[in-house]
Amino acid sequence: MPIDFKLAAGDAPVAPRAGLLSTPHGDIPTPAFMPVGTLANVKTLLPEEVAEAGANILLVNAYHLYLRPGHELIAGLGGVHRFMDWHGPILSDSGGFQVFSLSRLRQVSEDGVRFRSHIDGSEHLYTPELAMEVQRSLGVDIAMPLDHVLPGQSELGPATDAAERTLRWYERCRVAAADLPTFAIVQGGIHPELRRWHARELAALDAPGYSIGGLSVGESKDAMWAMTEIVTAELPVDRPRYLMGVGSPEDLVNAVARGVDMFDCVLPTRLGRNGSLFTRDGRRNIRNAAFREQPTPIDESCDCTTCRRFSMAYLHHLFRNDELLGYRLATVHNIRFLVRLAEEMRAAILANRFDDYATEFLGRYRPVDERVRTEQKAKWAKQAFRG
Repeated sequence: MPIDFKLAAGDAPVAPRAGLLSTPHGDIPTPAFMPVGTLANVKTLLPEEVAEAGANILLVNAYHLYLRPGHELIAGLGGVHRFMDWHGPILSDSGGFQVFSLSRLRQVSEDGVRFRSHIDGSEHLYTPELAMEVQRSLGVDIAMPLDHVLPGQSELGPATDAAERTLRWYERCRVAAADLPTFAIVQGGIHPELRRWHARELAALDAPGYSIGGLSVGESKDAMWAMTEIVTAELPVDRPRYLMGVGSPEDLVNAVARGVDMFDCVLPTRLGRNGSLFTRDGRRNIRNAAFREQPTPIDESCDCTTCRRFSMAYLHHLFRNDELLGYRLATVHNIRFLVRLAEEMRAAILANRFDDYATEFLGRYRPVDERVRTEQKAKWAKQAFRG
């Protein structure tokens, strides 16, 4: 199951890049945003609606699919592509984040993580080898190794232990699934030298791609961008770089400026279900009474199905009455917004005008207040599923 990555523009370690990632199920122009289909579905949407929003690749979660319905069942039904009727590339997250954030009574050892399921309390030993067996059974195009994830503000000692363990576990993952393209994951918290060391150690292993993990988990945005830049400076320029779990528009722009190629996040789907919609000026809460009689679409420049057909007044009506169609229409718009943002950044890079594009976008977009963002993350952390 080979993959190939070629740059079309940008060859400096810390600079915006445009590339093409080729997989057995199709090509992905980069920069690219990957909608999250945790349980083999992007919540509320049909696969064709995700494709119509412009997404070239989806993410599924190996941890969740391992627990329910089980990777053996999915393999017996023809693999995850057939199971969810998605014909494009699929990247799977091993579930390291979920093991450490959702599981009860977890115990970390060199073997792996022993935990009790958040679903039924059953006990499991999730090892690097098992994580790869699950992902191979799913039949994904790109896999992630099991990594040791800690909160963003972790002290240097625990962060060092986790980074060293992640390095050892990656070696075991590569041995266990040598035929499955598996990105290495750079950890290290918000400790610059640890991040730099870990990136260099993994770069020396010649991985098919590199992920930046352990960010957007409680640290400040300035710290996130600083750690991203430290890592990309150490990674091979001819391999794709994937910033895990990041999906705020301003974060995508700032990360692309620092040499990142791929992103995933539950933000567009989760915000959509809560009536929060992306626009060029920032988020809008469609439940607000100000939109009750608004005849225009969410974003008049947007080409998504929702903006082409429906007014803010109609969406306001749907959300005020808890109509499920509202969740669907809002999700379509939010996914299209981030996918189109990636498309526009790619076009700007190819035209050698990314700096102008980023300055214009960030000058207009109003991000969510840091306090509000922290409160939202604390609330969402209580939910059982990412997606």
